Amino acid sequence: MKKSYPFLLLLFFSVTVFCQQQQQFSQNMFNNLAINPGYAGSNEAICATLLARQQWLGFKDPKGNKGWPQTNQISIDAPVSILHGGAGITIFQDQLGLEKNISFALSYAYRLSAGPGTLGVGAQLYFLNKNYNFGKFIYIDQGDPVLNSVDEIGNIGTDFTFGLFYKIPNKLYFGVSSSQLSQPEITFSPTTATAKLARHYYVSAGYYFPIPGNPSLELDPSILIKSDFSSTQFDVNMLLKYNNQFWGGVSYRPTDAIAFLIGMNWKSFHFGYSYDITTSDIKNYSSGSHEIMIGYCFKLMQEFKPESYRNPRFL
Repeated sequence: MKKSYPFLLLLFFSVTVFCQQQQQFSQNMFNNLAINPGYAGSNEAICATLLARQQWLGFKDPKGNKGWPQTNQISIDAPVSILHGGAGITIFQDQLGLEKNISFALSYAYRLSAGPGTLGVGAQLYFLNKNYNFGKFIYIDQGDPVLNSVDEIGNIGTDFTFGLFYKIPNKLYFGVSSSQLSQPEITFSPTTATAKLARHYYVSAGYYFPIPGNPSLELDPSILIKSDFSSTQFDVNMLLKYNNQFWGGVSYRPTDAIAFLIGMNWKSFHFGYSYDITTSDIKNYSSGSHEIMIGYCFKLMQEFKPESYRNPRFL
């Protein structure tokens, strides 16, 4: 899960870093592809989602540099009939103090009918480029020859994700997945610092509940559970939709934050915004977190209504 200052551990030479950061978004119900490759192609449309998050605004280091996490991600997926399923791409960029992560993931899901819905069995190939800017460190030992010999260190790691995603359109979804399955180690030269990527597990579920007697209103409860078995985090969400065009709601992460969400659908576009009120001790140093979402879905097969017309030759 997200840690405040993982780069502090790199001040020691022979150390292994276990705090691999995973993306965190309050609008997680729109971010299933990034955590579960079994989701790819489940919308039977070409879909793209952009998420941008500024978390814990207000944090700065002693030099005045921004210290709060800044996260951007774009995901694109589509059904691919020749592959009997769907494929997707996810690009993720995260800046956390002096640490910068850029990842690129390719996803594939084999889709099959299962009762009233479809089941996606997916796999993902994941590349991570992790960098630390040593030039901005404030050293305890100013004369350290190793730390002073480099301005920036980085390396690339490769890993895999596996997931299952079941969906009944306009009714419910359920997914389980695990990322960083091989738990690789990324070593940074010329130091002996090593970042060990811990295996993470995800469970997601959502339900679409039309309010009886008022078909224009719909409640969409959902949950996301994230764990590496050393820590576990829950996101409990509730959205209220009006005519499937506007929505508002709340998300709660125990011991971390309460987020308020609003959004709208316009033609094939989806727009969303969330604001987190921090509930942990970090609230004493941060004004909260902001997040925006822009999505677009293009149906491959358009529905045409039959129409009749008069031919002037036959009145």
